[in-house]
Amino acid sequence: MSYQVLARKWRPRTFSDLVGQQHVVQALVNGLDQDRVHHAFLLTGTRGVGKTTIARILAKCLNCEAGVSSKPCGKCSSCTDVDDGRFVDMLEIDAASKTKVDDTRELLETVQYTPSRGRFKVYIIDEVHMLSGHSFNALLKTLEEPPPHVKFVLATTDPQKLPITILSRCLRFSLTRLLPDQIRDRLAMILKAESVEAEDSAIMRIARAADGSMRDGLSLLDQAIAFGGGSLTDDDVASMLGSIDHAHIANIMAALVAGDGNTILDVVNELSLQSRRLESVLDELAQAMHRIVLIHSAPDFRDPERPDWDALVESAGQITPEDAQLYYQIAINGSRDLGIAPDPRTGLEMTLMRMLAFRPVEADSGATEGSAPGGSKKTATSAGSVRTEPIAPDKVAGPDKTARNTAREAFDALTREDDRPDPAKTEVTGSQALPMLDIPPEETLEQDWARLQASLKLSGAARELARNLQFESANKNRWKFLVPDTLEHLGSNSVVQNIQSALSDHLGRPVMLDLHTATESVQSVAAVTEQAELTRKSEAEQSIESDPTVKEIKKNFDAKIVPDSVQPLQ
Repeated sequence: MSYQVLARKWRPRTFSDLVGQQHVVQALVNGLDQDRVHHAFLLTGTRGVGKTTIARILAKCLNCEAGVSSKPCGKCSSCTDVDDGRFVDMLEIDAASKTKVDDTRELLETVQYTPSRGRFKVYIIDEVHMLSGHSFNALLKTLEEPPPHVKFVLATTDPQKLPITILSRCLRFSLTRLLPDQIRDRLAMILKAESVEAEDSAIMRIARAADGSMRDGLSLLDQAIAFGGGSLTDDDVASMLGSIDHAHIANIMAALVAGDGNTILDVVNELSLQSRRLESVLDELAQAMHRIVLIHSAPDFRDPERPDWDALVESAGQITPEDAQLYYQIAINGSRDLGIAPDPRTGLEMTLMRMLAFRPVEADSGATEGSAPGGSKKTATSAGSVRTEPIAPDKVAGPDKTARNTAREAFDALTREDDRPDPAKTEVTGSQALPMLDIPPEETLEQDWARLQASLKLSGAARELARNLQFESANKNRWKFLVPDTLEHLGSNSVVQNIQSALSDHLGRPVMLDLHTATESVQSVAAVTEQAELTRKSEAEQSIESDPTVKEIKKNFDAKIVPDSVQPLQ
């Protein structure tokens, strides 16, 4: 029997098996149990977070022989066929390979036919953003008014590329990246079921390397089991991933404290000879500085997932809070710039040397005029330590060109982000008027629902419901809204509570929502946005039709404008 990879073998078969994504699961479960299932869903999120898995589970829930339910039996022929990917009424389409409009039209020709076996025909279109503009136009009408036996599930990693006309016709759910702890717990359960011995630190290392993707985590787990010969040790996993050991980071931090550039270069050389991922050194260093800041701010805090916590506590006694903040900022900026460095090693060494260049000078170090290497001015802190502040390059004393160049680099690095004016803090000074932040009075907030709902911290179903509400009136702290009957199923208690909480936090006073179903069209933010887009498109088409050059071309060459090919300028 051929081996089945873990990512396929342990793919969730029910909503209860899913890791994370509770905001999506809750909305779908409520819709299925209340028999209020939308005809089109859009699932967005990075790779490996469960978009296609949720689509398959939804198809199983809709076509289970035991009845439509959020808990399919998993034993009937429909459920098993969906799990195996051979259910005839579940059509999975890879939009990346079928981008032409002819492919879409051929697909849509089958929509009118009733299902062969199940209750619903479920069309799962993966990477839907890869469809061409003509394909979207062909899909649009069917997506808006499909036959009652058809459900669409669209999945994409790049929703910004979808036309607004498609977005407005789908119930959108944004899947979030998984946390390392969530991935670790799932991997640990699978390893136990597979009878594979593993060290906890090795599992956590894989979970962090998965970068929020469960599928990536399972693929790495497969690779690690093969690499370790059937067991997982932290050393084997670190070697496989090219990870940086905590000891290397500790050596770098000790060298920074001691101002020992030779040791830093020796560590980098050792990592290079071991074929470790030099790009991850700065990430690990930034994480270490983050925890050192936590130790300074909350001495009783302890991260149980860090086996090197005692070493970090020791390093925290040697690195001041100001230095830790500075090293953290240099590390993340250097990590961002690695892509434009000549090579990773050069970028890493330059970033670490930059940390040394900004190392504070002690009071008895012999520095003249209160200056520090790299063009920094020395100032005392309340704790008696010394920190650095940037000074203008032309203020560096002495004719040394190298010092001036180093000072300019230091000045540019530290002031690059600080020179931008903050519009919320500008004011009128003298005869020069600076722009002020336009904030509407509180009494007009409820009448400006479009701007207000956009400023609320909402996501998932709550954000979608807020965009589709029409404000009617406000009586003290009770706000009345209209909700389209097609989206009434979104108004579950938890979703409404999320909107109420976000609105109350934003206004600083309690607000209660009163939702009423509207059978006619409502003037919601989503509806107004869609109408504005249609109006702009109509104006663009009229502009093209009335253009003298276009008229001349049509007249002389018997040309025609391709329908729906005209798009307004963004």
